[in-house]
Amino acid sequence: MEFYKRNQTRKISVGGVVIGGGTPIVVQSMTNTNTKDWKTTVKQIKRLEEVGCEIVRVSLPDMESAYNVSKIKKNIKIPLAADVHFDYTIALEAIKQGVDKLRINPGNIGSKDKIEILVKEAKKAHIPIRIGVNAGSLKEVRKFPDNASRAKVLVNAAMDRVKILEKHDFFDIVVSLKASNIDTTVQAYKIFASKRNYPLHLGITESGSIFNGAIKSSAGLGIMLYDRIGDTVRVSLTADPVEEVKVAYSLLQSLELRSSGIEIISCPTCSRTQVDLIKIVSDMEKRAATIKDLRKLSKPIKIAMMGCVVNGPGEAKDADFGIAGGKDAGILFKNGEIIGKVKPGNWVPKLVSMIKDRLSNNSED
Repeated sequence: MEFYKRNQTRKISVGGVVIGGGTPIVVQSMTNTNTKDWKTTVKQIKRLEEVGCEIVRVSLPDMESAYNVSKIKKNIKIPLAADVHFDYTIALEAIKQGVDKLRINPGNIGSKDKIEILVKEAKKAHIPIRIGVNAGSLKEVRKFPDNASRAKVLVNAAMDRVKILEKHDFFDIVVSLKASNIDTTVQAYKIFASKRNYPLHLGITESGSIFNGAIKSSAGLGIMLYDRIGDTVRVSLTADPVEEVKVAYSLLQSLELRSSGIEIISCPTCSRTQVDLIKIVSDMEKRAATIKDLRKLSKPIKIAMMGCVVNGPGEAKDADFGIAGGKDAGILFKNGEIIGKVKPGNWVPKLVSMIKDRLSNNSED
């Protein structure tokens, strides 16, 4: 798979997962469970692991939650980041509990001396710190009506904290500059990228529901990723966090930056369509999500599911596997060659079987 030539940033290790330095963009998410209920939190993280989440963040609103960090870590496979606001002593406890990364918010974490205490402890523990700036947490942002000025406020807030960390010879830094406004966010990231080479964690904050949020996040993140900015992403949705990971991989795959293992191409349907393609494609997506080890492939398996013979054969021939539809049977293609016909009710089982055969043979035939 070809990757865009991205801005070269510093490499940062988060529990063994490397961010920056041209490495593949890392997909993150955040739990929405009560961290005081560590068993439920672990269950959700395991679900995130199954769909390919590579770093997970938990909120620590109180000390009781912080005490659970070690319990959570012992029961998950991916690195754990702690999200801390207002009380720096909670962050100190998270470090003691063995967290892999800290996220602090310049808008509410406290004074310079408190940040300096955190830096010293993070340095001893060899864990990185994300300076996570959010527009909603900065009072200064609301003083300005225009997006350009607001972007500069975000950058200034991040730079103030970055300089404190640098003063203590601490450089394992990740930075995010999020707003719910796309233009503000994009401008802020571009400005910061011109000032420092620390890895950038991308996101559009408070983006909305699974539908609107996915569209808004993809629009904003797509601009930055296309401009070669970004080392790790979180798609923030008012939804099950599993959906955040799915949307992130779909976005990155569309830009040929990461692979979710399978790419389904399907037509929008019209009056020439003689099969229930909407249902068939929906069923295919659900079945594909249950297939293990897809992300281990060097490139996604391309599946074409087309409803008629206008563009169908051409798209199907260009795919690894494809079916061009008809009322009674679809023409089945493999690597551009016709290999048979399949009745509409058997499209999904047949394609799933072919995918699994490809995986078991570990070949690109």
